[in-house]
Amino acid sequence: MFHLKNIRELTCLFVTVCILTSPSSADDQDFMEDFLKREYSLAKPYRGLGFSSSSQWDLMGTAMVTPDHVRLTPDLQSRQGAVWSRIPLFLQDWELKVHFKIHGQGKKNFNGDGMAIWLTKDRMQNGPVFGNMNQFTGLGIFVDTYPNADKNHDSAQPGTQRTFPYVSAMLGNGTLLYDHDSDGRPTELGGCTAMARNAIYDTFLLARYSKNRLTLMVDVDGKQEWKECADITGLRLPRGYFFGASAVTGDLSDNHDIISMKLYQLTVQRSAEEEEEEEVTIPSVDNVEQFRVEIQEEEMSGVQFFFTLLFSILGLGVLAVVGLVVYGRWKENRRKRFY
Repeated sequence: MFHLKNIRELTCLFVTVCILTSPSSADDQDFMEDFLKREYSLAKPYRGLGFSSSSQWDLMGTAMVTPDHVRLTPDLQSRQGAVWSRIPLFLQDWELKVHFKIHGQGKKNFNGDGMAIWLTKDRMQNGPVFGNMNQFTGLGIFVDTYPNADKNHDSAQPGTQRTFPYVSAMLGNGTLLYDHDSDGRPTELGGCTAMARNAIYDTFLLARYSKNRLTLMVDVDGKQEWKECADITGLRLPRGYFFGASAVTGDLSDNHDIISMKLYQLTVQRSAEEEEEEEVTIPSVDNVEQFRVEIQEEEMSGVQFFFTLLFSILGLGVLAVVGLVVYGRWKENRRKRFY
């Protein structure tokens, strides 16, 4: 009986410890619940994707639907394809899980070029940035499979070489350019190596946005565990942007497949100050020099200065003439009063 009583006490103590410690881990996440938002999600059997008026997603370029995936590009040269949501996103806190596959016949570092996940102001735009426009406005998450900078020994500084494929994040404000020659390093906010090409396991990418914080995680090694890839604080995204995925091939090629894109709405606890934050209209990142817009006064040229001075003198002359005429009439009226 004494032994049984000790076991019960230990069991109660263990349960109590679990209950007391579980809220602390929940506080770290700040997430209470998540809800799958089907209108923003893309999954088998890929209903709502196509060219009909009721579709929620549009295909573009070489993108095509199969029973198992949406293939953005085939393993052929000079192909470009994309899929874009028609419904703008107005959720404040969200999490996007992307199940994707990049595979082809090319050997390591002889494949290309990669794919991207987007949340941008403009949709259905062709361009050089993994199949989308440059100088985009919004968020781009890139899975880059070809090391351009490391192939150019003049531009790759010692100690900066990376292992590819490489996942990175970039925030565009409509003016920033993605530099392919340096693999986007000047505008990169964070990233990591992810051996996702020709992987024998399923490959996943997760992007979580909450309280002006973007967290990127990957699962590419079959352990079914998320590995942190980037953690960016102070990132401010406007609402009303569109999700998309795109890919491009050049002289080198790969199959770029989207198996699913699932968006979850997060229920997050916020303070009164966080609830009163002003609505964001232009994407920005706190304390990042590239997003500081300084308005400088333009200096006048010699021609502008001459005409400004000329019109100023003419204006003063006109005012002087008008003043003299008014003064003359006033003086004449005053003289008439004495007669």
